Amino acid sequence: MKKDTKDIKTKWICSKCGGPLKEGPVKAEYLGGNFEIELLECPKCKNVLITQDLAAGQMLEVEKSLEDK
Repeated sequence: MKKDTKDIKTKWICSKCGGPLKEGPVKAEYLGGNFEIELLECPKCKNVLITQDLAAGQMLEVEKSLEDK
């Protein structure tokens, strides 16, 4: 079953420090471009969760689009 981050945001804890993850804007960089996207992040240590669905789906599409330009 597929879940987006809005469905799972209260169920994830940080693997680094054990704190609860919160959804919010996260700065990302790829091929020299800077982006701000909504992801789950630990407010304490700033560890970011990128789910397998997100990495293999939306992020892969954006990556291919940027590489084609």
